[in-house]
Amino acid sequence: MSDNRQRIIIKVFRKFSNSLGPDALETIERILDEHEIADEDIESSLETLAKEYNKQDDATMKVSVEVLNRVYESLQDQGERTQEEKEVIDPENHLFFIDAFDMPRWTWSPERGTFEKSQTPSTSSGTPESRSTAVRDRLHIIKQCVLRNEHFAPSTLPSRDREKLVTLRSTKQLLGRFGERFLLLGMLAYNKEGKLCLEDADGVVELDFSTLDEPGDGLFTEGCFALVEGQYTEEATLQIVAIGQPPCEPRLTSRSIYGHIDFLGKGATSLLEDVQFRRRVNEELPNLNFFFLSDVWLDNPQTMPGIHRMFDNCIENDYIPKVIVMCGNFTSKSISHGSGRDVQRYQDNFDALADLIASYPVITRHTHFVFVPGPLDITVNSTLPQRPLLSTIVGRLKSKVPKVHFATNPCRIKFFDQEIVIFREDLMAKMLRNVVGPGVKPDVKGEYLKRFLVQSILDQSHLCPLTINVQPVLSDYAHSLRLYPLPTVLVLADKYEGYKVTYAGCHVFNPGRFVGKSLVFSTYTPAEMNSEECVMNMDTEED
Repeated sequence: MSDNRQRIIIKVFRKFSNSLGPDALETIERILDEHEIADEDIESSLETLAKEYNKQDDATMKVSVEVLNRVYESLQDQGERTQEEKEVIDPENHLFFIDAFDMPRWTWSPERGTFEKSQTPSTSSGTPESRSTAVRDRLHIIKQCVLRNEHFAPSTLPSRDREKLVTLRSTKQLLGRFGERFLLLGMLAYNKEGKLCLEDADGVVELDFSTLDEPGDGLFTEGCFALVEGQYTEEATLQIVAIGQPPCEPRLTSRSIYGHIDFLGKGATSLLEDVQFRRRVNEELPNLNFFFLSDVWLDNPQTMPGIHRMFDNCIENDYIPKVIVMCGNFTSKSISHGSGRDVQRYQDNFDALADLIASYPVITRHTHFVFVPGPLDITVNSTLPQRPLLSTIVGRLKSKVPKVHFATNPCRIKFFDQEIVIFREDLMAKMLRNVVGPGVKPDVKGEYLKRFLVQSILDQSHLCPLTINVQPVLSDYAHSLRLYPLPTVLVLADKYEGYKVTYAGCHVFNPGRFVGKSLVFSTYTPAEMNSEECVMNMDTEED
């Protein structure tokens, strides 16, 4: 070995206050030769060896050859174990299905400026305090994201750049300051006189939209939070000149701040672990797929043949999905007030589906089936979050399909570093029915309307930003509707036509309806973090 390498060895170990005798120096030279370590990697490799050596209880300042050999063997075993673990990656160990009622309840603490885990047991009835806490949490979470945004955050740059920043005010700062312009963040709501107001933690102010030319992008509904800019008038109203959605915070930013918090109850991971997971999924599971179906009307004559054909295609093409998510409604008409015969027919349809799935042993063994109820399905409650399908209805599915999961609405899938939120609601129609004030830009339709819906939901960090009189919510479980930190994927299963939009790094899609002669569903590939629409035409022999 060259004198240069010997000098590097001595220098590295001297950095850790170690000296090397001839035997130790020879041993280290032999290790470097055996592994043919490149010159540029020698120093980092030696540092690892020196650090591990000094961790030993019997390590001495003059390096012991015996201890050095033991450390070297230990590092070799560790490397072999790492290689073995890498070779036997099992997606089953990193796949979790999370119900809304199982998620830990994290609330925002204004005093500490962070999330705190609630120690109070959650109940379906809730309390007046929990109802107000749920709304305040939404406000505080959005507000801290706004204040972190580059347009609002305090600047250390020269004064001319600081002047470009916007200052957020509170309603209590309006008093007595007629004629001045303010920017406020608050919830749009009606007062007792039926006037549209903006409400924040300190008070309320009536809004006047008479001078507003056009609202910002998005859907503005009663119950959503908005940034409004306007002039305070002597009539104690805010004359609006601009209104917009609060800025959305990317998942990476939120995770870098709150990565230590286990929002899902399945163990928190670091950003470094997330990066490693992402790389392994890309390299080792490139063809793994999830299927998403919505409006699977089991009483429709086309549905069962459609599922049969979908399974046939999977077998023929050796394309077995890891997960198949079926969202309701599982009936074409409401049976909540129907006769016993209607309920029996509803159960019979699930029994037939169980027999159909069980007739494909390969799919039954390898695929997880997730059933998410829709608004018309039989569950314990109709409020959000919605309980799973009644167990008495789906008994045969439980007995015949080993990997079946009856989920809440909404529910979540955690797969390695990815969080997939699934929500079955006719959200587009519900949001459009409840727009207020400026509502939405005129002549907005088609692709723009889909983008506005996605933007509104993600900017609000909430699945259903409406008041409880429009959409009742179990207040103790309102955190399950929260979209903070932003998920990797959001599935908005809706009777509205299918679409896919990526906004602020979150991939959002509506899988369409598995109804009629053209059955539509979506496939999602975790390695690509992208979805694709699939269409099966049932009146032809080929897809």
